[in-house]
Amino acid sequence: MIKRAFLKLAGTTALATMLATGAFAQEVTLRMHQFLPAQANVPKNVLVPWADRVMEASGGRIEIQHFPSMQLGGTPPQLIDQAIDGVADIIWTVAGYTPGRFPRAEVFELPFLMTDAGDMSAAYWELVEEQMMDQDFADFKVLGVWVHGPGVIHSTDPVATPDDLNGMKLRAPTRVTTKLFSNLGATTVGMPVPAIPESLSKGVVDGAVIPWEVTAALKVAELVENHTEFEGNAIYTTTFIFAMNKDAYEALPDDLKAVIDSQSGAEFSRMAGTQMQADDGPSREAALDAGNNIITISEADAGAWQAAADTTTAEWIAEMDEKGIDGAALIARANELLEKHNTQ
Repeated sequence: MIKRAFLKLAGTTALATMLATGAFAQEVTLRMHQFLPAQANVPKNVLVPWADRVMEASGGRIEIQHFPSMQLGGTPPQLIDQAIDGVADIIWTVAGYTPGRFPRAEVFELPFLMTDAGDMSAAYWELVEEQMMDQDFADFKVLGVWVHGPGVIHSTDPVATPDDLNGMKLRAPTRVTTKLFSNLGATTVGMPVPAIPESLSKGVVDGAVIPWEVTAALKVAELVENHTEFEGNAIYTTTFIFAMNKDAYEALPDDLKAVIDSQSGAEFSRMAGTQMQADDGPSREAALDAGNNIITISEADAGAWQAAADTTTAEWIAEMDEKGIDGAALIARANELLEKHNTQ
């Protein structure tokens, strides 16, 4: 499925030939900035292949320079403003790194909503087109949006019930997950992904919630021995934004805008989410090979977790209502779109 999506997105040989020999000869260099090391799964399997396809489809007229690990400066929460201000031309970031800034995107981070990252990413893109392009995302050009695979609790001590979280210092990635794990009894600590290894090694936190796919790059399985995952719907996921500076996009001739657009959007978003979930497998196997303890919470045993999830969702709806956003309607629409895009 992933390979077919790549091939379809890359099927632009004729366009590339036309651009290389056409009347336009403008050459453009774009800087792509993100927070993970270059060898991590998302840059390696999603971002860099996207850039390669754009460069090929442009007939060599677009060059995209990749700056991983915040090499252009700043911190991960500053990435979205770097795209808006032109510090970088293209960025990839976590929507929740700027808490409350993208409230509608948070609907896809609510607990026990997701089963498949590809399906949810497709639903996320459609909701962005319906409700966010001219509101939450009006200040930049949206190239793609997606979510990662099921969230997992990685901890020094085993976590089998919510009671095991009492007093645990736990890294949480977003405002919604901070609320969820606080309701479950943890002492939540917010930090970007790159800070996790040092924080675990120094005891700043006792655990972290992240998907399997990024644990290999962060060497999490070497820092903790316990991993708690959930059958069925994921306890949480995280929303991502892949964005371009509006002025940089508008400055392109129409044919190069078409190149960017041909590699972006709905299909690319689904593929990115699907790829992230597919990359969970090897990292999970690495933890097993290291002899680590994987605890799986069955759907039958998830009742105590669901109670905190219900509280979190109710609190989120109330907060959205205070912002003038109908939170219950947003959840209902998200569920409709998830059903529409369900491929399972």
